[in-house]
Amino acid sequence: MIVKTVDEFRLTDRKIDGPGWESIRMLLAKDQFGFSFHFSTMAPGQTLNLWYKNHLEACFCIKGSGTIRCLDSGVEKAIKPGTLYALDKHDRHQIEVHEEMVALCVFNPALSGNEVHDKDGSYELTTEQP
Repeated sequence: MIVKTVDEFRLTDRKIDGPGWESIRMLLAKDQFGFSFHFSTMAPGQTLNLWYKNHLEACFCIKGSGTIRCLDSGVEKAIKPGTLYALDKHDRHQIEVHEEMVALCVFNPALSGNEVHDKDGSYELTTEQP
């Protein structure tokens, strides 16, 4: 059984920072759940261009506001608490953060924990096995 608070995870190597965001990676590949689970915070005023070409991602906003834009179709939707967005087609997307945004995010396949976005906004697919 794993029982820890966000603050406890924040004090470990599972806290990863990037420009304008922080990701607390609560569950990873080595935890053997088949997905990774992240507590992600994005700073206001940030525009993040992302493309998880090697992973599926679903995020549920619990705080703040922003906009998500599909870079291929141009479709744009508001994000606010209670909004779920799921990138089921490895969608290239842009997140514009209006108010500090906190989201609970799931990745499949699971991340190993130390990934950071590469130049096209994606994560490398790791071969690490639990």
